[in-house]
Amino acid sequence: MRALLFSSQHYDQESFTQAAAGTLLDLHFQPARLTLDTAPLADSYEVVCAFINDELDAQVLARLAAGGTRLIALRSAGYNHVDLNAAQRLGLAVVRVPAYSPHAVAEHAVALILALNRRLHRAYNRTREGDFTLHGLTGFDLHGKTVGVVGTGQIGAAFARIMAGFGCQVLAYDPYPNPELLALGARYLALPELLREARIISLHCPLTEHTRHLINAQSLAQLQPGAMLINTGRGALVDTPALIDALKRGQLGYLGLDVYEEEAQLFFEDRSDLPLQDDVLARLLTFPNVIVTAHQAFLTREALDAIATTTLDNINCWMAGNPQNLVLG
Repeated sequence: MRALLFSSQHYDQESFTQAAAGTLLDLHFQPARLTLDTAPLADSYEVVCAFINDELDAQVLARLAAGGTRLIALRSAGYNHVDLNAAQRLGLAVVRVPAYSPHAVAEHAVALILALNRRLHRAYNRTREGDFTLHGLTGFDLHGKTVGVVGTGQIGAAFARIMAGFGCQVLAYDPYPNPELLALGARYLALPELLREARIISLHCPLTEHTRHLINAQSLAQLQPGAMLINTGRGALVDTPALIDALKRGQLGYLGLDVYEEEAQLFFEDRSDLPLQDDVLARLLTFPNVIVTAHQAFLTREALDAIATTTLDNINCWMAGNPQNLVLG
């Protein structure tokens, strides 16, 4: 069975090659992002393994099916980038990795909180230039602060446990309350109430038609002045221009992003020698109270190993006629 991995980086090659050792899978790695232009590269591959910023709309899926692809094996939990109706019409099965390491993403969210609060990014740059003053670096104790968790699946629950360990009061919003968090002492509230009460808000919900731009001008206006917002979920959970306005007004005091709505054309590539063409992202990067990382929250050895192992298990189970982790089959 031949499989082609689009958007593959060196760490994908290492983890997947190791996980595939001793199997009959014939893996090939393509650094290019999957688009309509690159879809012909998958001709004669029965399995296409796609990542979060690969395009899997109706046109791309039709081109893949015409080239012999029968299975779309996602290396991610989210599948909002897949046109499932088109996949069903074309007879394509879709599998995903429902969980890899919730700790990886949760811990990165906490890292953003700590770095923003204690201005570590500014302190690092300052001391490298020989400036050892402390002005502008004052933070606040996390202990006793109220933290809002939006989405309390595995990642949100892991994040909540960490923040509870700091001595924070945990508020939560999710249509399906997590009994584990209720036992932890978390209070579930409606989203407007959570936004009003929490000093720190962290987004861990999936991207759906109901959660797109969940954080917008109206919801940002409900925040406490100077509140902190962290997004390690999906870029389109927030309306980015509205974030800029809230930052300018001081309504939003800190912003940590590991995802960005228009990241597909930017992230996972070295563009340091090129002018940044995205004016919205360029404006965000001018704020001293903003940290943007390039979708690296998942990037731990444990998570990479789990992604590779689960993806290859999904392919092998599908080949054996006993599919698992199906989105569509």
